[in-house]
Amino acid sequence: MKPTTTSAAHFADTKPHYELLDGLRGVAALLVIVYHIFEGFAFAASQNGEGSGLIETFNHGHTAVDFFFILSGFVISYAYDDRWQKMSLGGFFKRRLIRLQPMLVMGAVLGALSFLVSGCERWDGTTTPVSWVMVALLLTMCMIPSVQGARSDVRGFNEMFSLNGPAWSLFFEYIGNIFYALFIRHLSTKMLKVLVALLAALHVCFFVGNVSEYNSVGVGWTLDTLNFWGGMLRMMFPFTVGMLLARTFKPRKVKGAFWICSLMLVAAFAVPYVGDADGVSLNSLYEVFCIAVIYPFIVWLGACGSSENKVTEKTNKFLGEISYPIYIIHYPMMYLFYMWIMKNKYYGFEDTIFVPIALIILSMLLAYACLKLYDEPLRRWLAKKFVNKQ
Repeated sequence: MKPTTTSAAHFADTKPHYELLDGLRGVAALLVIVYHIFEGFAFAASQNGEGSGLIETFNHGHTAVDFFFILSGFVISYAYDDRWQKMSLGGFFKRRLIRLQPMLVMGAVLGALSFLVSGCERWDGTTTPVSWVMVALLLTMCMIPSVQGARSDVRGFNEMFSLNGPAWSLFFEYIGNIFYALFIRHLSTKMLKVLVALLAALHVCFFVGNVSEYNSVGVGWTLDTLNFWGGMLRMMFPFTVGMLLARTFKPRKVKGAFWICSLMLVAAFAVPYVGDADGVSLNSLYEVFCIAVIYPFIVWLGACGSSENKVTEKTNKFLGEISYPIYIIHYPMMYLFYMWIMKNKYYGFEDTIFVPIALIILSMLLAYACLKLYDEPLRRWLAKKFVNKQ
């Protein structure tokens, strides 16, 4: 089965790609928003002494990031492994920067605007000077993370990128791209299997052994020692799994693959919090199982499928187009939502069901507008100036 041709959103990477994987990336991105909404309710309840902060619904939604890392490894290996005789390291890095950086900049700008609208109020109720908001904006646009306690951590929550929290995953994505270009692409498939096995063992030891004491794989968003190395491991294992899957992939025709995979993602994210026992994090064990087994299977199944009708085709195209934009620009609005529900003491959908729904719709509309009016035109110009002329 041949993959379909690329959409305009991926003009910088001209090799054909698997359309259903684009759509599944969009499904996962939308589920991330739903997860963050439930995270907000749990956080608001804990801040007001009404709960433990445990996300009781859609508990595993944060593992969408790990699913993204698998997809990234698969797509990059498929798109670039056989192109290095005609492409330099500089050419590869230009393509990846053109693909990722414009929307990162947009997310940073929206994050700064969101923070300014909120009166530059930190989580503890104090305010941050506008000058430091501008510093944080510059650092976020350049993907330079803030260390704990730095004044550039303008919200005071110890995030790497306090104007746009999800940018942490792109920080590690860039590291994965660098490792791929410099080292991993040179590995034979046999040696890649050895690397994956080694990373799998470390992954299990770190997360199931609960080294971070998070009782989940949800590390990497801050820059303490455990989070940095945990974030590296969290990125490297699924990223190399995706690469190995791309190298060994043998497609079979699967009907209804997109809808089956979408339901599997929803089901995997919706499993309740598992808990721990005798020093072993059972919740992390479940999430590691998802990352090592369920999510690679979903990627394989999605790569086996195709758009069987116009509805599936249009759904995949739309979700694929907004998948990256909606992931990287939705959180500035989420910050405002969090402040609103904390101040009004709303702790669930039943308290304010229409606002979360409006937030999801607004995120989709804003992502599409940013894509069509800013991202695609800018990437076309950058590709023409720095890539296509070579």
